[in-house]
Amino acid sequence: MDANDPLRMSYGNQHRCWAEIDLAALERNLFRIRDSLPPGIRYVAVVKADAYGHGVYQTASRLMQTNADAFAVANVEEGARLQEIARGWPILVLGPVLPEEESALVQLGLVATVSSTNEAIRFSETAGSLGQTLDVHVKIDTGMGRLGVWHEEAKQVFDTVERSDNLRLRGIYTHYSDAVESPEFTHQQRARFIRAIQSAGLENRTDLLIHADNSAGTEAFNHENPFNAVRVGLLQFGVTQYPSSVFHSVSIEPVFRFNTRIGLLKTLPAGTPVSYGRTYVATKPIRTAILTAGYGDGIPTAASNRGQVLIRGQRCPILGRVTMDQTVVDVSAVENPEVGDKAVLIGKSGAAEISVSEFSQWTDSIPWEVFCSVTKRVPRIYSTARE
Repeated sequence: MDANDPLRMSYGNQHRCWAEIDLAALERNLFRIRDSLPPGIRYVAVVKADAYGHGVYQTASRLMQTNADAFAVANVEEGARLQEIARGWPILVLGPVLPEEESALVQLGLVATVSSTNEAIRFSETAGSLGQTLDVHVKIDTGMGRLGVWHEEAKQVFDTVERSDNLRLRGIYTHYSDAVESPEFTHQQRARFIRAIQSAGLENRTDLLIHADNSAGTEAFNHENPFNAVRVGLLQFGVTQYPSSVFHSVSIEPVFRFNTRIGLLKTLPAGTPVSYGRTYVATKPIRTAILTAGYGDGIPTAASNRGQVLIRGQRCPILGRVTMDQTVVDVSAVENPEVGDKAVLIGKSGAAEISVSEFSQWTDSIPWEVFCSVTKRVPRIYSTARE
């Protein structure tokens, strides 16, 4: 395409819908989280699902510069992609490994999660056939009912790993199922985890990375527990909704902003239905704006007639059903809106703000899902300056 082509020039200056990722805020968040922890607690940065939709290469690069100790991903493919920039950093694969992925897991030097004796045997055989040693973390199921060996049966898995010449135990961890809503059950899970480690005689193994706590469920570290690491995912990206966590008082900044633009302005007479299904009908003449984004970009249909956007500092309700490429909003309260104006879906406009948590409430989802649902056709624009 010619450099003077007007389409190229337009795309070089603005987008119809875009996400802004503040890497400097990400860095400040990591430092503040670290400052809230006792010395020696290691930081495992969870960057699965393309770093929760923020872009794994850009965010992991900044986290490496900020001295994250290790990374965690969902699967072998994510680990392989991350290793392109993070070779030398421990990369823990949190999810189960399929048989056809085992050779790649070993050859890439990723760290595997072991949830059963059978898995330990399989991994040992694969590593042995390749003449290599595989680092592993044993996961203990303390009440999540998903991955991990049941806490009362964990010793058998530890014994299998320790007996293998091809496996090297590098860590132990668990995962909380209800850390936000049920600190009591989380405390029970933590106690089960500690007992499982103690029953295997591993509580004093300083060479192991022992991590139960994440953004939602971290309690105070003390001499009575063996934990020496935390897994931090959503918190580092600026989401704070964790009353049971020691991080609840940490000043965290949002990293992610989600924006679109006004593509058309029009006035509708009373009685006019808006969008598919006529789920909204104007009761009086209203001024509307048609935004250049829809569910094809990451505005869920669940936001229909419920969500809001910010235009020139004013909250503008979504009218009717969100469609694939367009969303209609009421701009009657906005002074002199213009085509091309920015509409903020997540972020600030003037003194007003829509947080990802508020957005997720409108859309019957959770912040994790919101970030991951912003589609690939939405460009990510990175701000890198340090302050």
